[in-house]
Amino acid sequence: MNTIRNLHLRVQEMCDCYTTTDPLQEMSKLVREEEDLQESAVKWLALAILHGINSNAKKIAIQRDDDGQIVVKAKYHTTELPAPNEKIADTVMEIMREITHIEDKGSLPLSIGIQNSSIDLEAKLKLKEGEDKLELKFK
Repeated sequence: MNTIRNLHLRVQEMCDCYTTTDPLQEMSKLVREEEDLQESAVKWLALAILHGINSNAKKIAIQRDDDGQIVVKAKYHTTELPAPNEKIADTVMEIMREITHIEDKGSLPLSIGIQNSSIDLEAKLKLKEGEDKLELKFK
């Protein structure tokens, strides 16, 4: 239970840390970073949340397509966001599974505290061999 709280807290702390940056620019840099997969995944997740907030997105989805490629899309207009590499994407899915306790498929509300405020999201996971998908719906 402590690990889950820590991951959730780490995502929030990373959001605080990067609130004044350009999330897309920072996400692009993560393609090359793999030294600490969990830290890179937490950072990517926080940057995706910040991008969603800054861009007034309805949702952001990360998924693996039939060819094994990682694709990230945001719903506000058809734009692809910088996708993490496969290892970071797998770790992002694992972190959200641990935070939400969703094993295979489901959705739950997720509150992320950012500085002196918070945002409510809906985290939707679908974990299926070779076709994992995470959606963050912004309310």
